[in-house]
Amino acid sequence: MTSLNAVTVTVPATTANLGPGFDCLGASLALYNEFRFTRIESGLEIIPTGTEADRVSRDETNLVYRSYAKVFELAQETPYPVRIEIGLGVPLARGLGSSATAIAAGIAGANYLLGGALSPAQVLALAIETEGHPDNIVPALLGGCRLAADREGIWTQCEVPWHSSIQPVIAVPNFELSTEAARSVLPPSYSRADAIFNAAHLGLLLRGINEGRGDWLTTAMQDRIHQPYRMTLIPGFEAVRQAAIEAGAYELVISGAGPTLLALAHRDKAAAVGEAMQAAWTATGIGAVAGPVELDVYGTRVQP
Repeated sequence: MTSLNAVTVTVPATTANLGPGFDCLGASLALYNEFRFTRIESGLEIIPTGTEADRVSRDETNLVYRSYAKVFELAQETPYPVRIEIGLGVPLARGLGSSATAIAAGIAGANYLLGGALSPAQVLALAIETEGHPDNIVPALLGGCRLAADREGIWTQCEVPWHSSIQPVIAVPNFELSTEAARSVLPPSYSRADAIFNAAHLGLLLRGINEGRGDWLTTAMQDRIHQPYRMTLIPGFEAVRQAAIEAGAYELVISGAGPTLLALAHRDKAAAVGEAMQAAWTATGIGAVAGPVELDVYGTRVQP
């Protein structure tokens, strides 16, 4: 096993669930965090840069480092002393998979420095185990739109072909919503009717994304598992949703745990949808940045 000295890892943001695909479906977006791992003689150095750098922990509690250390544990090696430089381009605690970027980077960086100690299947399994669910971490690692399912703890994932006419549009507000808070409002169980509803709509969503059928997406992006409960935590949700639809969006959903909102629209209408979403949130007294974003097709990229 050959060890190497430095590597740069670039990881995309992700949007999870897309409505009915709760905890199993996500897509990678062309917004990125960049991580540079360099072996050093001793200790741990973490150097974040970007608008939210002051919020990043600089010790062994850092999620990038914890994920890095897990690879060494699995490989039965002592973690190398390392400098981790973090360039932040993905907003924190906004429902865009910032934690998944940290996990993917830590695992990929450590695996590179160890000369590829873990197989791709081991990397995927460790990443899902660390994140707790696959919806963000699988597209963060592999790119594109991804659906994941397990059988007795063994994960299978597949790419969902994304029609080129469909454009994601996101609106990122100036307030945060933690995943823990967003999960705390969910009920402990669901009715059979709600389970059937989501299964049917997820199937239609996958076909609509594949074939570029906006009429299918308008129906398919409905959900009864998480959105009815989480939207109460997002001021202005309904106003932004209505503005997006009136501007031409097929439908609007919560991105991950929120508070970022995601609309899907025809590429020709995406800019207008973004402008409408931003204006609607501003009208409620909440600042936001909104606009079209491309789908990332590469996932985690590792470069010496």
